[in-house]
Amino acid sequence: MSQHDRHLGAATLKRLRRSRGMSLADTARALIDVATRLGQPLDSSCASVQRSVARWESTRPILPSERYQLLLAHLYARRSDGETALGSGSGSDFAELLDALRHLGESEQAVVELRRLLVRTSTDDNNGLDLLALLGPQARTALATALADPRQADEVLLDVLRTGVSDVNREVGSLPFVRLQLLLAPVVESCRRLLLADDVPASLLPGLRTVTAQAYTLAGRLAFETRDDAASHSLYTAATEAAGKLGTPWRRAMVHMSHALVTLYSTPGLEGAGRLVDAAVRDARAGDSIVVRARAHALQAEVTARAGGRQAARQARAALCLAWYDLDGDHSGDPATSSFTAAHLRGFEGVTSLYVGDPAAAHDEFARSAAALTRPRDQVQRAIVTSDQALARLRLGDPRSAAALLHECVDATSATGGRVATIRLREARRQLRPWRREDWVADLDDHMIEALGA
Repeated sequence: MSQHDRHLGAATLKRLRRSRGMSLADTARALIDVATRLGQPLDSSCASVQRSVARWESTRPILPSERYQLLLAHLYARRSDGETALGSGSGSDFAELLDALRHLGESEQAVVELRRLLVRTSTDDNNGLDLLALLGPQARTALATALADPRQADEVLLDVLRTGVSDVNREVGSLPFVRLQLLLAPVVESCRRLLLADDVPASLLPGLRTVTAQAYTLAGRLAFETRDDAASHSLYTAATEAAGKLGTPWRRAMVHMSHALVTLYSTPGLEGAGRLVDAAVRDARAGDSIVVRARAHALQAEVTARAGGRQAARQARAALCLAWYDLDGDHSGDPATSSFTAAHLRGFEGVTSLYVGDPAAAHDEFARSAAALTRPRDQVQRAIVTSDQALARLRLGDPRSAAALLHECVDATSATGGRVATIRLREARRQLRPWRREDWVADLDDHMIEALGA
């Protein structure tokens, strides 16, 4: 980090302080008040905290410690009217604070984690955070203006809606699904109202339909996770309609794949999921995204393998080969922003081996997949993969080790409330029935009851 960057960070902190009419002493007292409100009172005196504030803004500035970063984040995330505002656009004090920390030398990962922590604690404080808190002042104005008069909708509005969807999607695995659903609701409703309006500028309709398809797809998944299957189906239907009007088949393939996964766990049998997967593969093959094509073939392999039998085994293996071929190809310029990776594909490969192959191979594939799924948003997928790994251990004749692995799944599933992870976990527990009188099974049952209520 250059001296110029550090000076820029210090100047930003000073500008933020002065924009709120605070002296160094005022800022010190405000930080002490924040610490007290958070139940983490500072041992330092006001004069000591004031000296720290001055050092952050000096000609040779230092980076605030992690504790002070958290206090500063809470201070600048709250507007003068007491409302929380975590906007990422210009005009957001919180966003400017994060930029200042970057200039002072903080890592991007630490900054991302700080923002994630603020979102999490804000939802804890407010029993659900309105999505507008994630938007900056200009973004709020653009959204309010467009909803009042759709003729004034513009690219700024589309950026606001895209940011809303990506912000919520980013928190999957970090926040319970019911809170994510509350966060996304304003974007879903805004998209619905704008698409129903007759006077949105025609030039904006492709972009509006794109973000609508993304918002509805994510909302459909969240409705499924919170066990509202009727709402989930309705949202996926609307997402399919919006994506179908774009002329970009890979986008509709994304909707079909998400819909297929929730159908697999909310509808008896494989027929419904199979139809959606086949539709996804057709659209993916007709589209321009290699990554989407790889994911569609991987999902096709899983659904086919679940049917069982020799023919299914051959078809599933063929689909996996196509998925690896696609994923190993050149992805430069791929239009999709899908995060589908080799780690995810190994999970699909493991499921295929579990149903129509070798459980030992499945176990190793699950282990490699779980080891690579390390990001916070991977927590849900990691719990699913680990539950499947436990099933593989069971089929290898090692039930006690399988139970030990399921304890990890309980904690991860409890943190997010993931419905698929819960289903896979309970299925693995049912497979332990022959050993139900063992103490280690009783320990697992106690853990599940305590964490999941069942």
